[in-house]
Amino acid sequence: MPAPAGAQGCLTPSEAPLTTSRHLDREDLMTAIDVTAAAVTAALSIIDANLAEFGDRYPGDTTVHDRYRLRPANEGWTTSFWPGQLWLAYDLTGDDGYLAAASGHVGSFAARIDDRADVDTHDLGFLYTLSCVTAYRRTGDPEAKRAALAAADHLMSRVLEPAGIIQAWGDLRDPAQRGRTIIDSLMNTPLLFWATQVTGDSRYASVAARHAAQLRDHILRPDGSTYHTFYWDPATGEPLRGETEQGHADDSCWARGQAWGVYGFVLNHRHTGDPSFLAAARRCADYLLAHLPADGVPFWDLALTGVERDSSAAAIAVCGLLELGEPALAERILGSLIGGYASAGSALLRHGVYDKPKGVGVDEGTLWGDYFYLEALTRVTRPDWIHPW
Repeated sequence: MPAPAGAQGCLTPSEAPLTTSRHLDREDLMTAIDVTAAAVTAALSIIDANLAEFGDRYPGDTTVHDRYRLRPANEGWTTSFWPGQLWLAYDLTGDDGYLAAASGHVGSFAARIDDRADVDTHDLGFLYTLSCVTAYRRTGDPEAKRAALAAADHLMSRVLEPAGIIQAWGDLRDPAQRGRTIIDSLMNTPLLFWATQVTGDSRYASVAARHAAQLRDHILRPDGSTYHTFYWDPATGEPLRGETEQGHADDSCWARGQAWGVYGFVLNHRHTGDPSFLAAARRCADYLLAHLPADGVPFWDLALTGVERDSSAAAIAVCGLLELGEPALAERILGSLIGGYASAGSALLRHGVYDKPKGVGVDEGTLWGDYFYLEALTRVTRPDWIHPW
């Protein structure tokens, strides 16, 4: 894939299999440092342009012809990835302009949970970790803390006993959704672990750990691949079946879901110390790495070749691999993103896929891909950085 304008001199992805080397030599390391520094500068320039356009409003889930459009309101599961980028920009630069812009989103998210506006989702973890937990940690804002705890309480209301899982989407009485969870939910449990840390109430962490264990035992297949979604009988707790919503087939492996598995399981290990979660993360990583093309950026489903890539899955995987302590593997994938997928439009990354089966956001920038790409750059350039999860 040709590099975008301005990408000349970026780290060239190796054609060697990604699993052959887990170490960078000194020359490669210095090259990677120079390349990531330039990538950070380019990313901040795009964020500045988006800040001028969107401010305290929200871009859409994905670009349309490489440009984000204004979202009508703070709704959907992805809005927090915009203030999340602003917090990263502040952490990278110390610029008070980014601090003010990121902090300015707390009120919108507080109103959203207070008004119960589009909050019937497990994605409260994504929404409130990046918008309000981060704001509280960085500034001590009491309103951010209050809103994040209210979101954690609402997430607790989605627990289905005796299955012990957090229902993914929709009204808890909806027979089409009842008993379903999805691989993405592993990234939503950090909100509950944080709630236990700040309140001393162990219920939040217990729910999160039990939910993650159910995914470890059922959504993760014996070969290390993952289902996108899994159903339990809400009355008996019996595990029923795995399916897909955005993958190629129920028995294939949706690339972004596999990346969520890598990052999500290792985060749940960090919060619990449970070695089985670390083992699950490594199994997910091994399967993902074994099914990548040469440049390390996956096709949107790992069962397919020669179809659209999903750069957002690669960005998520980079963060997960770094959390797993695999910097060489992570930085080779990151080098490919910088060299072949970095954008000159309003997204930081091109060539993402939201929902290929439904034809939504195919070969476009994605708000979450931009966030995790910038998180990856922050992790690499700021080794002392403390991530929000």
